Amino acid sequence: MNLMNLASNKSVEEVTKENGNTIVKVIKGSVLAIALTAIFLTIYAAILSFTNISETTIVPVVIVLTGISLLIGSSISTIPIKKQGMLNGGLVGLIYMLVLYIISSIILGNFGLNINSIIMIAVGVLTGMVGGIIGVNIHK
Repeated sequence: MNLMNLASNKSVEEVTKENGNTIVKVIKGSVLAIALTAIFLTIYAAILSFTNISETTIVPVVIVLTGISLLIGSSISTIPIKKQGMLNGGLVGLIYMLVLYIISSIILGNFGLNINSIIMIAVGVLTGMVGGIIGVNIHK
């Protein structure tokens, strides 16, 4: 329970509702980032299929598209929250990366964590944090 919220004459019910809304917004930001990644990767796959672009571009393009998706998802989800952008954006990044890790582990049949997985999760959280900072600083 946040004592600052209680000190500002908010009831426990109001604080609980506010925290619940924040969680919903963070989850929506993660879903948005996943959806954007799917859209971007579908477009990239079509471009790869119908052009002579080398397949050696796959890894860097996937990383860039993931980063862009996370920045957009975490920024949009933290705009209405208007506070704790680093925390909420980091949560968007963490949820996104955990979902991505679980899906890829199911597809590949390997749930082991290696250094590359840990680095990707950390980069995802950091990217979400940056997006969260951007989101709370956007004034409407």
